[in-house]
Amino acid sequence: MPRIALAQINARVGDIEGNLNKILRYLSSAKDSGVDIVCFPELSITGYPPEDLLLKPNFINDSIDAVQEVRKATENITVILGYADRKEDIYNAAAIIHDKKIVDVYHKRYLPNYGVFDENRYFQSGVRAPVYKLGGVIFGVNICEDIWYPGDPTRRQALLGDAQIIINISSSPYYASKIGSRERMLMTRAKDNSVNVVFCNMVGGQDELVFDGNSVVIGETGSIIARAKSFEEDLLIADINVNRVFRSRIHDPRRRKERHTLELHSEKAEIIDISKTPKQKEKPTIQLRIEDFYQKEEEIFRALVLGTKDYVSKNGFKKVAVGLSGGIDSALVAAIAVEALGSDNVVGVAMPSRYSSKASVTDSEKLSANLSVELINIPIEKALKSYLQMFSDVFGGKKQDITEENLQARIRGNILMALSNKFGWLVLTTGNKSEMSVGYCTLYGDMAGGFAVIKDVPKTIVYKLSNFYNVSKGSEVIPSSILTKPPSAELRPEQLDTDSLPPYEVLDPILKAYVEDDLSAEEIISLGFKKSIVKKIIKLVDQNEYKRRQAPPGIKITARAFGKDRRFPITNLYKA
Repeated sequence: MPRIALAQINARVGDIEGNLNKILRYLSSAKDSGVDIVCFPELSITGYPPEDLLLKPNFINDSIDAVQEVRKATENITVILGYADRKEDIYNAAAIIHDKKIVDVYHKRYLPNYGVFDENRYFQSGVRAPVYKLGGVIFGVNICEDIWYPGDPTRRQALLGDAQIIINISSSPYYASKIGSRERMLMTRAKDNSVNVVFCNMVGGQDELVFDGNSVVIGETGSIIARAKSFEEDLLIADINVNRVFRSRIHDPRRRKERHTLELHSEKAEIIDISKTPKQKEKPTIQLRIEDFYQKEEEIFRALVLGTKDYVSKNGFKKVAVGLSGGIDSALVAAIAVEALGSDNVVGVAMPSRYSSKASVTDSEKLSANLSVELINIPIEKALKSYLQMFSDVFGGKKQDITEENLQARIRGNILMALSNKFGWLVLTTGNKSEMSVGYCTLYGDMAGGFAVIKDVPKTIVYKLSNFYNVSKGSEVIPSSILTKPPSAELRPEQLDTDSLPPYEVLDPILKAYVEDDLSAEEIISLGFKKSIVKKIIKLVDQNEYKRRQAPPGIKITARAFGKDRRFPITNLYKA
């Protein structure tokens, strides 16, 4: 009965030395637990995605050299290790290492080139689907996308190579609802091929992406044997009863017929003998764990916290600044920042204007006190008067309009960036996906900053996350007055978001249909939405691509985020 460890690590892109040291620590822990095979995530040596670092020959050389360092530490253990390989071309690879020897290198076959993925830009596809024999155990190795396809390489490894275990190393990024659907896919692969599936996933934040972990071991009938934590590093260990695989297979006539058909038209899978008689080792008792999934709001919240924490720390910042307006968006961002970094590393900045309500000022003060964060108060009236005076001749007595509104937002952006420059704080912007979609935001104003925490969070979800946070804390950390007040930018007297936009309960479903589902105007109207509103929203989305291109990066939590995920030309004359 082989004992397998899934080292669910948070690798840092480009930090080959740091990743190597972490891998060696987890390898040592696996040895102490009597593990036979330990696997690490896809490209765990380089971090994922390394992007154009892969175009640097020295980067590839360093990746290969690091594998050699791991090899030296593999006495009496088998390691499956993700790295960038070179062999006439560049490959997304898994090294199969046993007892200080690299016995084989598997090259990823299916290279995703959709959504946030650009692997065809860098890698060449592999063509092999070998299996490995370790004593009486046969296992196959493949990488991430390879197992999403119902056919090869998994089918060949299981049907024509008699693999009892498929080890899939992965860097599968998160979005809401993906975790469950991904695991159901893995259960289907296990059941269809009567094979144990070991799925080792990356965890951590990398720019816009968050990797959720949730590594899992699934039995040959599709049942969950063990599951790692969500959004945390973890070493998941499981003993796998491979004897059940043969019994399952001989009782499955469908599989036996499929194997027979494949054998008529295909060659047997390549079998690489690692060791006929693995050294016996004393195995301490382990406790199988099946960690629970989080409910939707907590899952999204934890993804945002992890993404914020890693972006700040991996880029060398310690403290962040958040402009607090007294509204719900800035309140949620501040709460996420506190959970990610601690209260001492978050500074709130209130910048009231002549149009700020007294309630907004007191709400910012209450929120800061509840979160135990420092609050700096810098009124913008003097700066606004100076701007208005400076432009008085140029504007020639024209009526005030959105120009003067945007001046206020840009004054605030200047203040935040000045604090960033002076104290080295990273500015977290507070715009949500609903606003970013329709351009209800100001370039060089409220869009100014280094990281857009809730850039991919629709406004209706902002409310749900805020309510979840209060419930999880058992108190109104985000004051109820913030949750119940009508949304307003407060840039002119009695301004409300609904002056410019439909209610968010109407807006968000239209945006999802257009931005995420690619429905046409006619299809969205057929869902029951008013034609004039649909046409207006689509026009706003299309017109404001130029703004989104200039926005800071933010955490992806939906199936289709702006940026890497949804790419449209700025100059675009097509009308939906």
